Amino acid sequence: MAIEVLVAHQLGQDFPGVRLFESLNLSVAEGEQVAIVGRSGSGKTTLLNLLAGLSLPSQGEVRLCGQAYPHSATARDHWRAGRLGMVFQFHHLLGEFSAQENVALGLQLAGSSKKQAMTQAAEWLERVGLGHRIDHVPAQLSGGERQRVAIARALAPAPPVVLMDEPTGNLDSQTADEIQGLLKTLVREASLALVIVTHDRELAGGADRVLTLSNGQLA
Repeated sequence: MAIEVLVAHQLGQDFPGVRLFESLNLSVAEGEQVAIVGRSGSGKTTLLNLLAGLSLPSQGEVRLCGQAYPHSATARDHWRAGRLGMVFQFHHLLGEFSAQENVALGLQLAGSSKKQAMTQAAEWLERVGLGHRIDHVPAQLSGGERQRVAIARALAPAPPVVLMDEPTGNLDSQTADEIQGLLKTLVREASLALVIVTHDRELAGGADRVLTLSNGQLA
């Protein structure tokens, strides 16, 4: 029986005058790839933030690797480290850090020593085709290169779960195709559970399951 590594149970999310979700459920198994699609404003990014523990639901709970997210933001940060990676549409790299340092930071947060993290970061940047750019800061990289760094940062600690929010949405079509191919290769090699929010039907089509978020429910 497949192990469930990410579970949303009876999620509800309320904003002033609006109920975005009600009794929403999702279960993602080890190594499974799930794409979530839906119209703009349906709550896809809000749902992804709840799955990541970046915010807490109004009702229900999210369990990562068998444990519900703690109420404390600091405790959630500690629980996520090494268990969950994230790739955003806008890479969110640290501008003063080199590509190598950005990737190494995620490894250090997951428990690696600085020396070990820097070595592994260099190896991962080589894997994503940026071995020649490890000393460059984000401002010196193209959009596609910055996204490759973000992917390396998310995958390097070998988390069982990776969440992605429109990872190709800010790229031109050729670069998006390259990133899409890279993602498929790396995620399959590592047997990670992946939840990806996207408007790109082609990207979504590569997942094991495609779910549509509409009227506060996944179907």
